[in-house]
Amino acid sequence: MRTPGRISAAIEVLGDVLGNNRPVSIALQGWARGNRYAGSGDRAAIGNLVFDCLRCKSSLAHRMASEEPRALVLAALLIHWDMPIDEIAGHLTAQYGPGALTAGERTVLATEADAPPAWVAGDYPDWLQPSFERAFGAAAAGEGRALAERAPVDLRVNTLKADMARVARALAKNNAEPGPLSPMCLRLPVPARDGRHPNVEADPAHLRGLFEVQDAGSQVAALMSGAHAGLQVADVCAGAGGKTLAMAAMMHNKGQLHAYDADKHRLKPIFERLKRAGARNVQVIPADEPVRLEPLKNRMDVVLVDAPCSGSGAWRRRPDTKWRLTQQLLEQRMADQRAVLEGAVDLVKPGGRLVYITCSVLPQENVDQVSWFIEAHPQFSLTPYADVWREAIGSQPPASADGSTETLLLTPASHSTDGFFIAVMKLA
Repeated sequence: MRTPGRISAAIEVLGDVLGNNRPVSIALQGWARGNRYAGSGDRAAIGNLVFDCLRCKSSLAHRMASEEPRALVLAALLIHWDMPIDEIAGHLTAQYGPGALTAGERTVLATEADAPPAWVAGDYPDWLQPSFERAFGAAAAGEGRALAERAPVDLRVNTLKADMARVARALAKNNAEPGPLSPMCLRLPVPARDGRHPNVEADPAHLRGLFEVQDAGSQVAALMSGAHAGLQVADVCAGAGGKTLAMAAMMHNKGQLHAYDADKHRLKPIFERLKRAGARNVQVIPADEPVRLEPLKNRMDVVLVDAPCSGSGAWRRRPDTKWRLTQQLLEQRMADQRAVLEGAVDLVKPGGRLVYITCSVLPQENVDQVSWFIEAHPQFSLTPYADVWREAIGSQPPASADGSTETLLLTPASHSTDGFFIAVMKLA
């Protein structure tokens, strides 16, 4: 496919996503099944253009005074793909292009829009403006813009099998460099506009278990659990096992790590991942056997609650989810978070720690939940994150994006990671 056909395809896919409220991954898969002539490079370029439109939908629509898929794609080509207007016009009228540029489209493309409100400049839903302002103050738009950029791929070196130098050599062909904050992080740079990330999960080093794909912020969250050899640790929202695997490596396969998730579908990948990583101290508790958590009560040195959340911290990677988020869905996630915390509280032994994590930047899911929990359970107290950081990571702790000295909020703008919230609470 040439550029004109890719532009037409992006408009079609974006129309499916916005018109039918369809997840972008499903819309792209559906288009690919119906257009099997498209190669992997075509699919990557089309996907990149669609994702760019979704990441920046508000600001692109403001520029074009339209939320129509064609308008969003045209603005993305101009602003994010650095394509001159005349070049855009040429592609539109070429074979398989979507049709000539109208006089009105040319005018708005050539005209700078008025200064937008913060939620437009930051490309987040308008109803979340109070939340962003509360979290970030005057920096709200900038934090939102960073959540609307393309994301790199971060890797965690599996110290059960390798070290940084070995994995860096194996991935030198992919321009891997040390990533931020985590001492075990390697980062692959963001590809050019129509490029694609290498499929590192097919790399022999990954198949041998030398590394896992994991954002630097997620790596930090696992490190701040303080898990180490000989402890009893429970990961009660283990999902596919990213933080479980990280903690198993931190524990050097010594002690016990209990991994549980109420969703059997989310838990399914953990078994193959544990085997590949050589993690031998993990006991997986099936989703339909929560009764097996009962013997762990009052015995855990560390309980990790990686709570279900809005996913606002991962909007760089899943931009369609920010436009599908509603107040009702947010309230459901907040209820889920409180339920998971209540289910985890009895597992912590005296002197142990409860680590609450979300991949969200919204204070309703973060500091508000911690305040609610401590009010309901005054036997727990917050440990300032800087103290935990120095003990767990050993470097100078960064400032929290929301200015807190007790809990840590990581963001793309402030820390070059996905958005992650971390609170460490100790049981008296």
